[in-house]
Amino acid sequence: MSSIFPLSSFIFRPPSLDDLIRLLRAWRFWLLAALLGGLVSAAIYFVAPPLYRARAVVNVDFNLEQAWPQETDRQQFYYLERETRKLEEIAWSDAVLQKVADADGKVTVRELREGKLQLSQPAEAGWHFYADDANAQRAESLVSTWAQSFVDAAQANVNSQSGLNSFIRIEVTQAADLPRQRSAPLSAYLLAGTVAAWFLGAFAVLFFRKQ
Repeated sequence: MSSIFPLSSFIFRPPSLDDLIRLLRAWRFWLLAALLGGLVSAAIYFVAPPLYRARAVVNVDFNLEQAWPQETDRQQFYYLERETRKLEEIAWSDAVLQKVADADGKVTVRELREGKLQLSQPAEAGWHFYADDANAQRAESLVSTWAQSFVDAAQANVNSQSGLNSFIRIEVTQAADLPRQRSAPLSAYLLAGTVAAWFLGAFAVLFFRKQ
């Protein structure tokens, strides 16, 4: 027979040596819980796999030495911050995203902004553009179009009188045969399943006890 501790006493009572001993004695249970948690999480991964994620890379060179040859580090920092913010606004602008939506024909600008597209590492050097989709080829097409549309719009902005600094150089370095993989690896699912099983197992071991 088993009985359940009163919920309030279980939550608020301080831990004891007996609790630790009970947890250590349940090592067989921990092994079984890890196995079951891993099996369940692996089944979820294969039954409902995460989306594919494709990545394109755009190289951004601010040319600090030419843009601010005799200025202080502080002025260069504000220059980088200002120009980076402008570039981010271009990447997420309606004009750029509309080109991606038009090229795909099945997605809206809102859907692109709400998680289908992602931008990482917006600083000098490589900017990483990501697109997630259930179809790997479509994810690659989306992100390739986005990267190229961004570069075209940014270069046009550089050439305008009130746009980006004229010393900025932007080019697509990866837009074909892009790396495509699941947005979350199987190992992450296995780890999450194991940790969840152990957490629930610890709760069960401490919450239930034999009379």
